[in-house]
Amino acid sequence: MSSPSPQFVVGLGNPGRPYRRTRHNLGFMVVDRLVDRWSAGPSRNAFDGLFWDARVDGRRVGLLEPMTFMNVSGRSVAAMARFYKAAPSDILVVLDDLALPPGVIRLRADGSAGGHNGLQDVITALGTQEVPRLRLGIGPAPAGMDAADYVLAAMDEDAMASANQAVDQAVAAVEDWLTLGVGEAMNRHN
Repeated sequence: MSSPSPQFVVGLGNPGRPYRRTRHNLGFMVVDRLVDRWSAGPSRNAFDGLFWDARVDGRRVGLLEPMTFMNVSGRSVAAMARFYKAAPSDILVVLDDLALPPGVIRLRADGSAGGHNGLQDVITALGTQEVPRLRLGIGPAPAGMDAADYVLAAMDEDAMASANQAVDQAVAAVEDWLTLGVGEAMNRHN
C-alpha cells in the first residue's frame, strides 16, 4: 500500500527581525508553532524560503516560509509545487486577514485573494484560485492609519495575546485539514 501524497503548509510573512512580531507574519507564526509541535527539526534553504520536512501520523508534510517578502510569495510556492509535483489542493496557505476580527480564523478550499497581495501572488503563480487558505483575523486598521503601516507595525502585548490564541486555533485547523480534509476542517473551525 502506498503512502498518501505529501501535503504542504505555507505560512506567508516577511523575512527578518523587524517583521517578527507584526500582524503580517501570522502565517510564519503558525508554521513556527507547527515546526515545534511536530518536532520537524532544522529548516533547509529551498524554494527561495525556509523548508521543513515533517511526519504527521505517518504522512509527509512540507512546511514552507517564503523568504521573498509577502507580495512575491508566489514564486517560492510555485517552485515548491513544481519540485514535488504538488496539486494546488494539497497546499494550505496561512495568512493574516484585515477583514476578520482579531482572533477569528477562517478556512476555505478556494476563492479569490480578497485583496491580500501575498495570496494573490500565490494564486497567480499556481494559475488557479483552487488553493486552500487559512486566514487569521487581525481586524481593520485603526481610523487614520494606513493598512500597510498597520500590518507591518509590531504588535503590543494585547495584540500578541490575541494573535497567539488565533495561532493555537490555526494549528488545530491545520491538523484537521491534514487528517479530515478541508470540508470537515471547515465545519469544525469556521
